[in-house]
Amino acid sequence: MNKPLEQTDMDDTSESNRSNDRNSLLLKAVLRFPSSGTENEVRIRNLSSGGLMAEAPLRASRGEVAEINLKNIGWITGKVAWVAESRIGIAFDYPIDPKAARQAVGTSKVDETMPHYLRKLNQQATQKPPLRRI
Repeated sequence: MNKPLEQTDMDDTSESNRSNDRNSLLLKAVLRFPSSGTENEVRIRNLSSGGLMAEAPLRASRGEVAEINLKNIGWITGKVAWVAESRIGIAFDYPIDPKAARQAVGTSKVDETMPHYLRKLNQQATQKPPLRRI
């Protein structure tokens, strides 16, 4: 199981360390705040193993618990690190693999929790039909 990020890991603000593993991208996700029950679609602009920067017109306060649903990864918990105009920074409770969020849907590992009949349908959909002789 992943270990929680230490406070010292989240407080490291040296620009060289922070920008090395941050990926700029444009990705849509769903962000929700359990305390208020609100759910919003956001655009993720930067993503790293420890957090993200998203754009959305929403209200949040620093330190508020947030959950975000990233494609190929699922729901991730974290805390609001900063808020500025229509942007928000979220520090994850546990590190993630940011490359997984960039993969095309369906190219990730087989989900063992998926029922067998759905896995079989997915495999059939990705296979090419046999060629016919004319």
